[in-house]
Amino acid sequence: MFDSARVLGLSDAGGLGDWGEGGPYRSEEQCKTLLESLLQPLGWSRADTLASRLINEFGSLPAILAAGPDALKACIPDDHNAVDFLMVVRATMLHSLRIEARRGPVFSTSEALINYLLASMAYASSEHLRVLFLNASNSLLRDEVMGKGSVTQAPIYPREIMKRALELGATALILVHNHPSGDPYPSRGDIEATERIVAAASALEIAIHDHLVIAKSGWTSFRERGLL
Repeated sequence: MFDSARVLGLSDAGGLGDWGEGGPYRSEEQCKTLLESLLQPLGWSRADTLASRLINEFGSLPAILAAGPDALKACIPDDHNAVDFLMVVRATMLHSLRIEARRGPVFSTSEALINYLLASMAYASSEHLRVLFLNASNSLLRDEVMGKGSVTQAPIYPREIMKRALELGATALILVHNHPSGDPYPSRGDIEATERIVAAASALEIAIHDHLVIAKSGWTSFRERGLL
């Protein structure tokens, strides 16, 4: 098990070399170096300029890879090929992490799952509610975003979540949402919304294994904090 609300970077999976304390995504210079390394072999002679502009705009490599194509094109309007390439890098990264997260039973605080959720949600500019639908063996049936909202909240509809769970034959769920503010701790509204979902699920004998809050600074498990 992991400590609740700890910071977990993709470097925790190993194999990225010795970056010193904090991992590879703590330093703007290290992010810029990685980004230049991605762009240079593909013939972008202005890789250093593109990398500097992107880092200055978004702050880090994870934030760049989380940005949508429109935001990237606004930052580097004269190089849409680089934008398309970064979108492919993001899709490849998420695909790889998703495959690792789906190997065997899904546990809410497993390293593979947390890495996938951090990469896919931590730097999103608005709140998303993601639901992981599990079968009786805790294997993943579906991973679906079931609500998109503003910077401060995402709509949660327990009836729609339960309807989808019944359609899929799910016997358990893991709820996940992100905090664009960067604070991974659940709000009173998060706790109350989770209580409503738990009540709806209980009536249908569907278990809520956990509710995870994902943010740039780390993540929090409701289960580990005694909120479930």
